[in-house]
Parts: sequence; structure tokens; C-alpha cells
Amino acid sequence: MKSYDVRFWKIQTRKGRRKPYEVRWVVADRPFSQSFVTGALADSFRAQLITAARNGEAFDSETGLPDSMHREKQAVTWFEHAVDYVAAKWPKAAGNSRRSIIEGVLAVTPVLVRDLRGAPDTDTLREAIRWAVIPSRDQEQQPEEVIQALVWLRKASLPITALTEHNVASRVLAACATRLDGAPAAPEYHRRRRRILYNCLQYAVNQGRLRENPLALQTLRKEWTQPDVDSAVDPRAVANPRQVADALVVCSYVGRRQGPRFVAFYGCMYYAMMRPAEVTRLRRADCHLPESGWGKLILEASAPEVGKDYTDNGELHDDRSLKGRSKKTVRPIPIPPELVTLLRQHIERFGVAADGRLFRSESGRPIPKSAYTKLWKKVRALVLPPEQLTSPLMARPYDLRHAGVTWRLSAGIPAAQVAEWAGHSVEVLQRIYHRCMSGYDEVWIDRMDRARKGK
Repeated sequence: MKSYDVRFWKIQTRKGRRKPYEVRWVVADRPFSQSFVTGALADSFRAQLITAARNGEAFDSETGLPDSMHREKQAVTWFEHAVDYVAAKWPKAAGNSRRSIIEGVLAVTPVLVRDLRGAPDTDTLREAIRWAVIPSRDQEQQPEEVIQALVWLRKASLPITALTEHNVASRVLAACATRLDGAPAAPEYHRRRRRILYNCLQYAVNQGRLRENPLALQTLRKEWTQPDVDSAVDPRAVANPRQVADALVVCSYVGRRQGPRFVAFYGCMYYAMMRPAEVTRLRRADCHLPESGWGKLILEASAPEVGKDYTDNGELHDDRSLKGRSKKTVRPIPIPPELVTLLRQHIERFGVAADGRLFRSESGRPIPKSAYTKLWKKVRALVLPPEQLTSPLMARPYDLRHAGVTWRLSAGIPAAQVAEWAGHSVEVLQRIYHRCMSGYDEVWIDRMDRARKGK
């Protein structure tokens, strides 16, 4: 029951007690008291009570506390809330989304703690957080240092209501803008973390743990504006068809078995504009490979590498639908004779896995990112002249996909068609590749002239 009938007594001093300074007050004729070690603490507590009464707050007749202090006393800690939030989001989240959620929790939890003795080092604390929030980890297998760190964290974690304080919220946003090694985070990384934090705090509002989302407050929105993200492809990274063809030939000679296994893998990224996760999931049934001419790939799923902690089956890769598309949605891609030949040769030499996958390690496992990334560095070092090795040209395997999209756009294929083949929206395609299409004025003028003259 709430009451505005509140009276306060002077602080009493009781000598010989461990907490000799006693604050006494009455709510609706019911007496309450609380003792403190020092007079300063007692004065501070009594002042809070009086301020709340003067501000017109109702007092709880069961606890004797005003609404603001009652909520703070009853509030769950940030750490408890983070565990609840992860558990609620985990079942329906994709592997990459799960990883982003954990990264967000790891970034902000270490700054939402009190300064208590026995604090573990940051690396140990983050490992303890992983053990506590990742559902796939067996809690009975926790190392001793993790157990001790979690004991400390549960005591030290601030109440979630602390995020309503401006200085605390600003500290958390600063953590979102910082990588785990202390360096400034990339804009896209910062935006992703902030998005996770906002969603986590909105969940607290929905659960009645916060009245409003602190990140929605105008003061914080002005102080911490979203960083601009330049997602456009660097034209210097885009190779021309001859450079890509040369790189694929060189790849076939790297190592006795390693290079040949990846020629068609890289070829799919260029000639079919496929993402690595889509190439990893490519199956024989998805391929229409005639003996001559153009073929077709019909993509139906992808297998992004997310980590064993973030998949339901404990595998490194997550079996998902195509990016940005619903399940059972397919994406047909016409492929040129060059890729048809590469895929036919790959199947003839290496066969397919039991489930029909074309690309796998010698042990039959899906291809990890580290494998095709390391090999590409070797290929690039062999195919490029020394003066180009320090340039962004073909710096990453993903640049092959960018080169494939640019090749089609520069050939005059409408952006809407290229976007459909590449699995983009037209808006995203134009935002990402607009720089790659500059410098073609003579080509477009020539085409306009021929159209104007009826040729």
C-alpha cells in the first residue's frame, strides 16, 4: 500500500552498537528504522527520504521506502538482466545474431560493476560472462577461475536502474565504441553493439525493470550520435576479368592438393557473385552444368561460419536461408562457361560429399574461413607485381564478389537484374557499388550516341 503520510525523527546515536547511527521515520503510522556505521551515511540516507517526500513521492507501507528507492532496492542487476535477455533471444536468433548479442554483452558488462575488492582481470571476467550467458556451455564444466569471477560479478554488478543515470549510460556507450583490445571500434561495429544494447534495454522496459529506455533520451541521442558508415566498395580493390583469371590459374598450382581444391571456390565468388557462406553450402543439385555454353546455379541456403558456441548442433557453420530472404526462397544465377568448366573439373577430380556439397576439406568438413583466407594471401602474393601488393587490389577473397558485380554493371546490365542475381536490393547495390561505376563516361556517351543515332 502506498501512503503520503510520512514523518521523520532526528537521528539517534546508540553507543556500543556496531552501527550506532539510527534513522527513524513513520509511514502511515508504521515505524521504520535503519542503522549506519557513520553519521554521514545516516544523514545522507535521511536526506534522500526527506527529498523524496518533498518531491511528492508515495512511500511503500511495507518497506517504508519512497517509490524511487524501493525500485532501486528491488531492481535486478545488469548481469541478471543480461542473462535473461540472452536466454529470451537465443532460441529464434540466427548464429551471427547470437554472436553479436554476446559481443554486446561482453563489451558493456565490465563497466557496469561496483569497485569491489577481488576483481578478476578483464580477460577472465569476459570468459566468465561467456560461460554464464551462452546456453550451449555446460555449466558443470566451468573452470575454478570462472566460478570465482562469477561470484564476484554477481556481487559487483550494478542494478539495471543505474543506466538511467547519465554518467553511467555515457560510460556504457563509450564501451560500445571501443574494441575489446581498447582500440576505437569501426563505425559498423559500434552501430551493431549500440543496436544490441538498445534492444536489451527495451526488453528491460517490456519486463517492467525500467520505465523508459535510457538510450531513447534526447540528451544521450545528441551526445552519442550514430557514426556514419561508408559501406561503398573501394574501386582500387576491384580486379578486372584478366586479373581474376590469372589469379585462378595461379591458385591451381599452389601446393599439391590445397590450391586445386579452391579454384572453383574462388571462381564461384567472382563468376556467380556468391558470398563465401553460399559457396560453402553449394550442392551438386544446385548446379546446372551443360557441356557447353552458360549454366545456372539455383541457390537455396547458406552456411555462415559463426562458431561452435552459436550453433544448435555445436558445428562451426550454421545452416541458414539465403541472406535477407525467407526460407524456401531460391536465387537463380546464370553462370558463364568459365565457371561451368571449373565446376565440372572440380566435381570430376574431388567428387561431392555425402550430402552433395561440392566444397569441403580433405577430411570432409566444411571449409573454414581461415583456410580460404590464408590460401588467398599466397595466391595474391604470386599473381600481383610487387608494386601492387601494398595496394587494396584483391586484398580479400570477398573482393572477388565485388569484382563480379562490377563486371556485370560495367557491361551495362540493369542494376535491378544484377541486384537480383547478387542477392541485394537495388538500393543497397547502388549504395555499395556507386564508386566502382565512376570513370565510365566515355562508355556511356558512346552508348547514348549509338542509341540517339538509331544504331
